[in-house]
Amino acid sequence: MITLVNGIETDQISVADRGFQYGDGLFETIAVYHGTPLLWTGHIQRLRSGCERLQLDMPDEALLLREVVRVVGDAPRAVVKITVTHGPAGRGYARVPWSPPTRVVSARHWPNTPALHARDGVAVRWCQTTVARSPRLAGIKHLNRLAQVMARAEWQADYAEGLMCDEAGFVIEGTMSNVFAVFGDTVITPDLSQSGVAGVMRAEVLRAAQSCGLPWREDWITPAVLETADELFLTNSIIGVWPVRTLANRSYTIGQATHTIQTTIEAAQCFAPAA
Repeated sequence: MITLVNGIETDQISVADRGFQYGDGLFETIAVYHGTPLLWTGHIQRLRSGCERLQLDMPDEALLLREVVRVVGDAPRAVVKITVTHGPAGRGYARVPWSPPTRVVSARHWPNTPALHARDGVAVRWCQTTVARSPRLAGIKHLNRLAQVMARAEWQADYAEGLMCDEAGFVIEGTMSNVFAVFGDTVITPDLSQSGVAGVMRAEVLRAAQSCGLPWREDWITPAVLETADELFLTNSIIGVWPVRTLANRSYTIGQATHTIQTTIEAAQCFAPAA
């Protein structure tokens, strides 16, 4: 598997690149299954929206698709990362109009994640590190992931994921995932208008809930309320749907709503199934 930087096979970028210097850019992480990038339309729409908000030139979609296919080669499953930055520039925060953007498309081997996570559920914990509120950046997948890095450093192998709140104490997301809670038959996911990443799989799950007749809403939710949910599950474009087995001192069953969402997502073939 290879990495392309502006279409050239290399694993190096300029030290003056604003993505490296300031985190001035965006990325998408995409599951590729037998040569097909899954949830492609959703990833491209989020990338385009992020480029507009960061005043970045959006790469040509057809070009990106060709490069995704090229870096994956004949691998049956792979994880592709598309990164777009404001490119190399001089010193200082001010952008310069003549700085060309940098486009990186890279492939990595599929993670060796136990298939039991999706079947039997996972143990998760609360993180002390918080997510900062920033409405102008909320929802997009920008390169500033230091809070998630610090949160992930809070544990080793005892948990599959950690949940993060904002400074006001509301649940936002996992370090690498979006969070869903089920109360009765109603599916609730945190409001991401102030912070957090609006996952592409998150949007797919909300569509699945609607198609299955499950009431859903985005809402502000505290850790104390989340822990009283009947069911919890996590999502992203690589893991699909992981039920939560334990959180803090609470154990959860994998209920009907979670099973329904999992089945619908699998039928839609929008994530790479376990080997």
